[in-house]
Amino acid sequence: MTAGGTRLQGLPPVLDPRTRLVVLGSFPSVASLRAQQYYAHPHNQFWMILGALWGLPLRDWPYADRLAALLAHGLGLWDVYAECEREGSLDSAIRAPRLNDVAALRQHCPALRAIAHNGGESWRHARLTRALGVSVERLPSTSPANASWSLARKTAAWGAVLARHGVPVRMAVTSQGV
Repeated sequence: MTAGGTRLQGLPPVLDPRTRLVVLGSFPSVASLRAQQYYAHPHNQFWMILGALWGLPLRDWPYADRLAALLAHGLGLWDVYAECEREGSLDSAIRAPRLNDVAALRQHCPALRAIAHNGGESWRHARLTRALGVSVERLPSTSPANASWSLARKTAAWGAVLARHGVPVRMAVTSQGV
């Protein structure tokens, strides 16, 4: 424990040599840390969005099967922060963060084409990911705190980014929604 609170450790990356696009969040929520699963908060729309784009009921699947589906589609997951101090789950409460070694992504993901930052806090570190020499995108946050974007609008934005970087989507995505 430090003067700022409890030191929290993030989750390991979900990557393999087929990974073409890595989604970088900021740091796992309290629910995600407790479950040791990315996007475990029941109101986070991450699994719902990908399920809609791939025509799969991902939210109903066991976590290991969801991760296998991500990797099979060429999608990886990680966070910009390896550890931090934080009370609650809000990004604005993150203190004394230590960055993950995002430069290592090139070694672990030889097929890497792009990095997509899930939300504004992750996007603050886009200069680090741009140094990898791949395309860098900003995605609307899937967090329940991002209520200004509708689910349809988020799904369309995510679908466009995934398709642009070789991650297949099964449904038509337009700027008007899905």
